[in-house]
Amino acid sequence: MKLDAKSTIETGKTILGIELGSTRIKAVLIDQENKPIAQGSHTWENQLVDGLWTYSIEAIWSGLQDCYADLRSNIKNLYGNVEIENLAAIGVSAMMHGYMPFNEKEEILVPFRTWRNTNTGRAAAALSELFVYNIPLRWSISHLYQAILDNEAHVKDIKFLTTLAGYVHWQLTGEKVLGIGDASGMLP
Repeated sequence: MKLDAKSTIETGKTILGIELGSTRIKAVLIDQENKPIAQGSHTWENQLVDGLWTYSIEAIWSGLQDCYADLRSNIKNLYGNVEIENLAAIGVSAMMHGYMPFNEKEEILVPFRTWRNTNTGRAAAALSELFVYNIPLRWSISHLYQAILDNEAHVKDIKFLTTLAGYVHWQLTGEKVLGIGDASGMLP
């Protein structure tokens, strides 16, 4: 039996997709046939902090909250007094490259460094030569190795390194994983 959109939401058979892009965070709610039934968004922009393009942890979470609130508002406008109480699944996608190092206490050591940073030239060149494979400036491993080359104080405290999608997934589920498409430049 095919459910209408409102019933699909009420019965928890929808799937939520979240995408944290460079200028917008987007949420799309789809039905069992992968058809969009509602969406929400939040506009954001990275900040240049100490010469590096970053998003703060606060900006990540306030942006996600605003995006989800916009989705909920749009659902109410489209389908009346209905709330998302359960979901069949959630998917998270985000800027593929970046640098988010955490310490043993799971505290972030420096603000999330985005794919826009190109300060990693020495590291990318050295890694490309070492691996005999082109390692782009924006890959996470380039960010890590550049921090090592620059003798950044936080490097000695790194326990875990991830991307933005990996971070959001970890915080929502408690699992530290990366999708194969999100793992470009994450070594090992």
